[in-house]
Amino acid sequence: GKYEEAETMHQRALEGYEKVLGPEHPDTLTSVNNLGLVLSSQGKYEEAEAMHQRALEGCEKVLGPEHPDTLTSVSNLGSVLSSQGKYEEAEKMNRRAL
Repeated sequence: GKYEEAETMHQRALEGYEKVLGPEHPDTLTSVNNLGLVLSSQGKYEEAEAMHQRALEGCEKVLGPEHPDTLTSVSNLGSVLSSQGKYEEAEKMNRRAL
């Protein structure tokens, strides 16, 4: 796929959400998560991990630990940790997502 193009589009969308809605708005956090997924799809796991970590922290703060969007962030972070061979951390995330 056209991942680099998608990355640019998601980056622009995120910047727009941050300006208009602020960094902790749920729509901004969804955008952060989406960017993380695109980065992960390109094998940019460290950048993806940072995005998913940011999304998770924001979702926990704004939506609470049991909200579906928070649990999606937990799962996404678990996946990217696993992709980097960080299995112990990934397992913690995956258990939490259950």
